[in-house]
Amino acid sequence: MPNQSPQVLVAEEEQRLNGGPVINDFSIQVATVNGSGSQSSNTVLMRSIFQMGIPVSGKNLFPSNIAGLPTWFTIRANRDGWIARRKEIDFLVAMNPETAREDVMNLDPNRVVVYEETLKLDQYRRDLAFFPVPFAKLATEITPDSRLRKLLANMIYVGVVSELLEIDPAETETALTKQFKGKAKAVALNKTALDIGSKFAKQTFDRTVVPYKCQRMNATKGKIIIDGNSAAALGCMFAGVTVATWYPITPSSSLCETLADYMKEYRIEKDGKANFAIVQAEDELAAVGMAIGAGWAGARSMTSTAGPGISLMQEFIGLGYYAEIPTVIFDITRVGPSTGLPTRTQQSDILSLAYASHGDTKHIVLVPASVEECFQMAYDAFDLAERFQTPVFVMSDLDLGMNNWMADPFKYPKEKFDRGKVLSADDLKRLGSFRRYADVDGDGIPYRTLPGTNHPAASYFTRGSGHNENAAYSERPDDYKRNMERLNKKYETARQHVPPPEIQYATGAKIGFLGFGTSHWAIIESLDQLQREYDTSVSYYRLRAVPFTKHLAEFFERHDRVYVVEQNRDGQMGMLIKLELPAELARKLRSIRHYSGIPIDARFVTDALLAAEKGGQN
Repeated sequence: MPNQSPQVLVAEEEQRLNGGPVINDFSIQVATVNGSGSQSSNTVLMRSIFQMGIPVSGKNLFPSNIAGLPTWFTIRANRDGWIARRKEIDFLVAMNPETAREDVMNLDPNRVVVYEETLKLDQYRRDLAFFPVPFAKLATEITPDSRLRKLLANMIYVGVVSELLEIDPAETETALTKQFKGKAKAVALNKTALDIGSKFAKQTFDRTVVPYKCQRMNATKGKIIIDGNSAAALGCMFAGVTVATWYPITPSSSLCETLADYMKEYRIEKDGKANFAIVQAEDELAAVGMAIGAGWAGARSMTSTAGPGISLMQEFIGLGYYAEIPTVIFDITRVGPSTGLPTRTQQSDILSLAYASHGDTKHIVLVPASVEECFQMAYDAFDLAERFQTPVFVMSDLDLGMNNWMADPFKYPKEKFDRGKVLSADDLKRLGSFRRYADVDGDGIPYRTLPGTNHPAASYFTRGSGHNENAAYSERPDDYKRNMERLNKKYETARQHVPPPEIQYATGAKIGFLGFGTSHWAIIESLDQLQREYDTSVSYYRLRAVPFTKHLAEFFERHDRVYVVEQNRDGQMGMLIKLELPAELARKLRSIRHYSGIPIDARFVTDALLAAEKGGQN
């Protein structure tokens, strides 16, 4: 007879009251130890659900040391396509003795726990469904190698969970084969572990009492799973990047590492020579210096970093702004200040990027919310950098950059590269001369030439010190003032060219959300919660770039209150918006801030809005 504990009976009673199991709407949390090899198993589990046509997302919460500390991987399956982090955990796989008790105590009643039987977790709660599994013992059936047994125990829990949730075994095997592609021995060993876990669960437990179930859908057909850093790397390659210089830092390292892999596969000439240079510099300062030098020379160049790297790059960023040199800088934001929490997510570099460097600087910042936008905005950033002759930032975050997201395949870019106002030798023959820093067209953007242009008028001095319209050294107050005013005009022109916001006006809504980046996914789910549970309609403005466009003031004008949702302590985007709006509109701004380092969830947004409205913040 299958085991049926009192805790399982509680779950069974909940099923009976609800009329059966919850289909395709649950979250799984796998609690393990960093460096234990669980990432591959978690990916197999997530992809198996995805291959059954069920919308899914995966988030890895890992420590910043090399190995040995707790790590949690969360898989959310949702039939309606919600992919933000879900606060509640429905199905816990407890493999880490250090956190097992706390993980169990944090669960809501009537949830499911699969655990190593020696942990005896069923002694702590009477309102959960417990499924004890002798993982260590089962792994000895596969190999005498103690190191391998620890790794294979991870795949055994995939087999157990798959059986309990009724995941199609064929899909699990397909996902396994994909994960270990080209490694026949690894596939065979892990397939054995899968089968052992599934067989044990089938013979030992009654899966009909599990209150959650996977059922085949068709909601993922044609879709892909990818992380934001990989998507951005693809966008850079398609944008024609030829120079990438970087220094390793979490969570941005995988962007340039993946770009190197893509470039080696797709950008090697027939003669075997590379038409690109990817350089790991000695530090972040050197990396951005190389990128700016390459941009000056005419290459499409980039670097990637995180908050601490941005801090180190400030002086060179100012050079790029003032001397008007194009390059693209990816900032995959993490928790600060200082070292902060390197492996946690946050949106806390907003002001750092908008005004990077000393003196009066204003920068273009693109803010992707999805892996599709990581791809597209990476592509667009190079055009904007060359069009406006300036460093352009792409601000992603750890959640988007390193976690797994479901997406539609990316559209192949068909536009020609926009190199901006570059004068050729033929142009100079026609013109006779040009003034490097003159505003010829009234848009603040001057003309430039590239090194090596075969005309005597092509050369000029690129200065980080004071200069006049002819690029000649000058400390004259009028020259400096004209130059700074022109740079500001160029920034104003950029408002018409950056990605516009996406706006959803709700009929009759007096309040609105303003969000950006990965907060988007929690906000759109919160909108649904507010409508379904409280019959409350809220408009939504998704910001996609700085500088702001004319739509910002229009949105504030149409609402009594606008709640800016962001993942930092000080409400940085709110501060930036207040600087731009007239005082009567700025007074309408309210702030919802989430800054624990854990990705924001919809319930947090919903509860924060309701509490603020109830508290009379009007």
